[in-house]
Amino acid sequence: MKKRLGAVLLAVAAVFTAVPVASASGHAELTNIRTGKHENFERIVLDLNGLPGNSLSRETGEVSNCGSGNPVPVGGNEILETMFFGAASYDENFNPTYPGPRNFVPQGLTNVKGVAITCDFEATLGIAVGYDDANSWHKVFTLTNPDRVVIDIYSY
Repeated sequence: MKKRLGAVLLAVAAVFTAVPVASASGHAELTNIRTGKHENFERIVLDLNGLPGNSLSRETGEVSNCGSGNPVPVGGNEILETMFFGAASYDENFNPTYPGPRNFVPQGLTNVKGVAITCDFEATLGIAVGYDDANSWHKVFTLTNPDRVVIDIYSY
């Protein structure tokens, strides 16, 4: 029994030795954030070189930085915050891949009042989109060729 337990512990130790606990490689890299106005919706496009593994979205009244916990100001009465897992604004050597602003007011949009990066830590990228119309709907999806994440905020 002791030999079997020792062999199992040795195998588990070998696995944890070979696999790094946190790896910055293999994540999608943010390269640009674009916005646009359409007839019934306004669009935020995150240009990436790869796609995030997963995402979660929530509607909230305020957002904070995932690292510091400090509030992140975002214009608008409502905020949609989406966390993208397996994405960052830097490459595997921690060189920035996104040169743009981390918090800005998009030009030419009427409902969307602000876009902010709320998290960029350990390949988790958080994006907050502030908007005015409380009756807005939202849709978050990916497109390929080229790779990008799209956030649409609908208002009628």
